[in-house]
Amino acid sequence: MPHFQSRSAVIAFGGNAISPPDELDTIPNQFRHARHSLGGIVELLKRGYNLAITHGNGPQVGTALRRVELAGSELPVVPLGVLVADTQGSIGYVIEQSLQNRMVSEDVHRRVVTIITQVLVDENDPALSNPTKYIGQIYTRQEAERYIREEGWVMKPFDGEEQWRRVVGSPRPLGIVNRKAVRQLVQEGVIIIAGGGGGIPVYRNTESGLAGIDAVIDKDLVAAILAHDIEAEELIILTNIDTVRLDYRKPTEKVIRRMRVREAREHLAQGQFPAGSMGPKVEAAAEFVERGGERAIICALDQLETAINTQAGTEIIP
Repeated sequence: MPHFQSRSAVIAFGGNAISPPDELDTIPNQFRHARHSLGGIVELLKRGYNLAITHGNGPQVGTALRRVELAGSELPVVPLGVLVADTQGSIGYVIEQSLQNRMVSEDVHRRVVTIITQVLVDENDPALSNPTKYIGQIYTRQEAERYIREEGWVMKPFDGEEQWRRVVGSPRPLGIVNRKAVRQLVQEGVIIIAGGGGGIPVYRNTESGLAGIDAVIDKDLVAAILAHDIEAEELIILTNIDTVRLDYRKPTEKVIRRMRVREAREHLAQGQFPAGSMGPKVEAAAEFVERGGERAIICALDQLETAINTQAGTEIIP
């Protein structure tokens, strides 16, 4: 097996990897799924990789927001931006402890730490008033219609017209506030969990400095920025689909094993990859490679090791 000394990579996996939207979002379930997701990551550590890990928080932040709404008559309201910070801490804890325990059992001696990460956005980003980011659990069409009518939620179909999820604004990330600290720690060999849930969205207020915004940033786009900031050679995006596909779920569906970045841009422009699912992943992969990354990989959660060896997943190259 090849050994890559001191290569760096960012591993990005979705909140659905820890809390599948069709499963009860309990803490024991989150730990179980986190433990299951770490095999490929530990293998990369054995190969000598320096790693930064980022994760989504769609199911978890949706649960947290609903909890706040239900308790609103008795307790102070917690804004969505602060809930992103909360889920960074809680999911980071789940991943950090699970990885620590796995490294001990595999005799891997590395430090791991979670950084609560702020990410700059434009407070006037049009995406804030055009919600597209899925959060929370899956609802039936009938349930969705009731929440739209009674709660004023914005909801959209998710994986078919009979499954619906809540959506919130998702501004484009512009930069990571904590980037220098993250880069320094990664270069020292510390495994960093950063940019969780896309990071806490903040903007620069001319009077008071940084200020928060109620939104959820796409974690894949932040992963591309994170990978560039730490000077990683590879960006690896883990999802629930084994490869990128053209004409997904159509009779003309086609598996793509390798794309040059120019081809990825063409497919994005043609609308091949929806904004709520594969679109941000392909866009993040293209952005990372365009800014000097060696390659990006999109693959299923359990295919990380084989995807590194180009035997699974989809590879995006210059």
